[in-house]
Amino acid sequence: MPRSSCLAPLLLLATACVPLGTPITDANAPRGGQSPQRPSEYYADKALRYQDYTYSPDVRSVQCYVSTGQNTEIFQPPVVPISQQQPIVLEFDILGTNSQRLTAKLIHCDVDWKPSVLTDMQFLSEINEFLITDYRTGVNVKVPYYHYRLQVPRVKLSGNYLLLVQSAGGTPVVSRRLLVYENSVEVAIKQGIPVGGEQRYTMQQIDFSIGYGGMQLVNPSQEVKVMLRQNFRWDNAKTNLRPTFVRDAERRLDYQYFNFENAFPASSEFRYFDMRSLRVLGAGMAELDPNASPRAVLLSPEATRSGQSYSQFDDINGQRLFESREYGNGATNGDYASTTFQLRAPSAAPGPVYVFGALTDWQLKDEFKLTYNAEQQQYTGTALLKQGYYNYYYVVGKPTGAVDNVYFEGSHQETENQYDLLVYYRPPGTRADLLIGYQSIDVNSRRP
Repeated sequence: MPRSSCLAPLLLLATACVPLGTPITDANAPRGGQSPQRPSEYYADKALRYQDYTYSPDVRSVQCYVSTGQNTEIFQPPVVPISQQQPIVLEFDILGTNSQRLTAKLIHCDVDWKPSVLTDMQFLSEINEFLITDYRTGVNVKVPYYHYRLQVPRVKLSGNYLLLVQSAGGTPVVSRRLLVYENSVEVAIKQGIPVGGEQRYTMQQIDFSIGYGGMQLVNPSQEVKVMLRQNFRWDNAKTNLRPTFVRDAERRLDYQYFNFENAFPASSEFRYFDMRSLRVLGAGMAELDPNASPRAVLLSPEATRSGQSYSQFDDINGQRLFESREYGNGATNGDYASTTFQLRAPSAAPGPVYVFGALTDWQLKDEFKLTYNAEQQQYTGTALLKQGYYNYYYVVGKPTGAVDNVYFEGSHQETENQYDLLVYYRPPGTRADLLIGYQSIDVNSRRP
């Protein structure tokens, strides 16, 4: 889980922050790793996706987290134990001057994030339609919006859930993946050492084992399915991992690979800018036009970090925080601003370049695609973001839809990253994949 002790001094040091601006249109921009589409076409496709997704350009600043009552709760991923003593909360904005009637529902999914065959009453104790009544208008803002908040109801089964918000006509508005787990098995997770030469300096390997002494599993080596994530991302998660050793006498499965199946490029600490104030320049801001509508922010020019030595500093692992320095509560007091990124590059990258992180739902989004100017030897792009403190990378999109975050950012095994392991099992004769184990680890933690 995120590091509250490290975040406090980091957030206190940052002094100002601002949102991104006008969406970038590009006919060749790939959509979230899928087929190339212009933004208008991207949002015109309202087909439901069983992933974190927004279905309208007016939907902004989506956050889904576990409500812990602490000021770092927004960094807690939507993963809760079956007791659900601390609920999952969804928050988002919809641009415009009129509120909307929105409802939400839960969809139970299997391990592959496809809808299961369970009926609503098999995983819920109430009618599966929840009217969102907690919404407020933005206050003293140039870009009008309504802020919506929903506390997700409790469920009866562990596993994967898709939270879907719909308009009055049933059109999808936003969807988010949720995880509910039980501790039926013992999960041990630790940092390993990649087998290889240069890889041990650029990659991080996660070794783990699963003890099932307290649970009767049938054919565990084949039926237990695991997923390994870095910084709670779904786009590069490791799936279909099979145990390398099955210890029947000890009732334990060991996962220790030798071909980097459980290793990730460590990359570097995330870049950041602080736009929590729209009156003064914060970290990473070069220019601010408070009179523009929406307000305009130009971020400081940046350069590639590939080939550079590792630099240590606290980050929030690609997340973002919405806040207004002047008026407090960022949920309704934060304004939106048109923010321009600048990335210097002596030559064009071998693929389209994007801003990437939680601000893009960890997807290659058209509105965050950068344009290269060969004469100026610089990438630029503008998008609309809410006041806050942001982490991000510059990445290169591959033809397969995958993301290369090493080309501009480099990779160092000293980088601090978070990893979590999901353990699934479907008992014989049942129709649901249960999340029977969950564990996370902070590699190279800065906590004392």
